[in-house]
Amino acid sequence: MSDRLAVLCQYLIPKQALTTLAGKFAESEAGSLSTSVIRWFVKRYGVDLSEAVDDDPVSYRSFNEFFTRPLRAGVRPLANADFLCPVDGAISQFGRIDRDQIFQAKGHHYSTTALVGGDSELAARFEDGAFATLYLSPRDYHRIHMPVAGRLLRMMHVPGALFSVNPVTARGVPGLFARNERVVCVFEAEFGCFILTLVGATIVGSMATVWHGTVNPPRGKEIRQWHYADQQIRLHKGQEMGRFLLGSTVVMLFPKNVMRFTTDWVPERPIRMGEAMGQQVAPC
Repeated sequence: MSDRLAVLCQYLIPKQALTTLAGKFAESEAGSLSTSVIRWFVKRYGVDLSEAVDDDPVSYRSFNEFFTRPLRAGVRPLANADFLCPVDGAISQFGRIDRDQIFQAKGHHYSTTALVGGDSELAARFEDGAFATLYLSPRDYHRIHMPVAGRLLRMMHVPGALFSVNPVTARGVPGLFARNERVVCVFEAEFGCFILTLVGATIVGSMATVWHGTVNPPRGKEIRQWHYADQQIRLHKGQEMGRFLLGSTVVMLFPKNVMRFTTDWVPERPIRMGEAMGQQVAPC
């Protein structure tokens, strides 16, 4: 199928209905049916169950339990770096934010303000800063970890579309990551604020964080917000912060003159949680 036809299909299919249906099945404990789907999924996408705490497909009560499986201790060692890669997957894009514009793919940019649900004051903190967009494929480990230690300040659930977030769709759908449903998490670190955004997609049944649990559903039409500045929710570097129930994308924003990406980072490169992502820029 051509890229153009694949993108056209994204506009035509009933994404909301498919996502709701997939989410209901994924959370159901359907016995042998769940096991059969898990076995098919492992074979179809080449999932490496040897890294999981439990490598037996029969032991998972639901597809969601399999999909969010924890890994064995030690299989994702944390690098000696200031900033760690938060997920398994592949680099979609990364680099400098051009004033308020984030590069999505050739011919496509979107604004930091759009990404964070229209909050221009929050977005202004990242003018000329740095961003990284990381894609999680179906075969990947789907828990998200902290790139650096931080204290949670705020979380927003921004309703939106449910386009696929694979590379083909990223090339063909303008403003994809600021159009799709997303959960925006704002943290305070030693260098200032940073943002970690969980972007939803077709058949992503839900997104969850360790401090809140499942954020969606429900899927309403208004932005929902939670404020945590008066609490002491602190997560250390490398600690789990959330998970996808079916795969998607993470977008991170950092302020100007804070971090420098490692030289071996290039678009489309496979990545693993815990590897070095960057170093903090020394103050002048």
